[in-house]
Amino acid sequence: MLTILFDGIAYGMLLFVLGIGLSITLGLMNFINLAHGAFAMAGGYLAVVMMNMYGISIYWCLPAAFAVSAVLGAVLERTLYVRLYDKSHLDQVLFSIGLVFIAMALVDYAMGANQQIINLPPSLEGRVDFLGASIGIYRLFVIAICSLLTIGLQLVLSKTRFGSQLRAAVDDGRAARGLGINVNFIFALTFAVGSGLAGLGGALSTGIVSLDPTFPLKYMIYFLIVISVGGTTTITGPFFASLLLGVADVAGKYYVPAVGGFIIYTIMVVVLIVRPQGLFTRSTAR
Repeated sequence: MLTILFDGIAYGMLLFVLGIGLSITLGLMNFINLAHGAFAMAGGYLAVVMMNMYGISIYWCLPAAFAVSAVLGAVLERTLYVRLYDKSHLDQVLFSIGLVFIAMALVDYAMGANQQIINLPPSLEGRVDFLGASIGIYRLFVIAICSLLTIGLQLVLSKTRFGSQLRAAVDDGRAARGLGINVNFIFALTFAVGSGLAGLGGALSTGIVSLDPTFPLKYMIYFLIVISVGGTTTITGPFFASLLLGVADVAGKYYVPAVGGFIIYTIMVVVLIVRPQGLFTRSTAR
């Protein structure tokens, strides 16, 4: 039981890091970026190339995946996404879906359609026994990394000047500009960080799930479920929603494999019926 619980927590943490960037852009910037998974795929393939082809340590691959995905996100935000901030959500969805298929075609051409798995270093291989449970070392590593990221994000958004400026820019961009806030820079940096987190999540995911050119489409629904259940007005909402969904998905597939894949969809439907804005949405949220 504990083994399933820890595996579910690790999977949930991974879903959180993969999906939190979409939660930020959707909840704080009011922009629907369904191409979020493409940045995760970019980070995953970068880690695969660095580790499997060049033998670079995973401890260097993870920050590289974040940095490269963040730069890619910043470039696309300034050249493409910025043109759609004032467009309808339908335009944003169609545009970002188009980017997904372009990214999939490019990766399929460059890397092929085969599934990719990273070669973990010996220090992250194997399992350890804890209270009778057998826990994968790499999953503990994922839990530790994602926990630190969660705490850091919460502190940045709630306790720093940047977090205050971001909330002001979202609430009233014109007033924020009048107060001297560089709204364009705030949005570009926020989008870049969200893309970087997706790339980091993609790099981490290659040690747990398979990576192939269809990755953005396969996991898009998981990102959307996380922010639907957790809400988009806080960081803690998607965090606890990710844990709930990760544990439910792993436990369901283990105990009732015939219907285990449908459990998270059932949870989503029930939550949306009871609380359409998500479990953890603030009542005062705009």
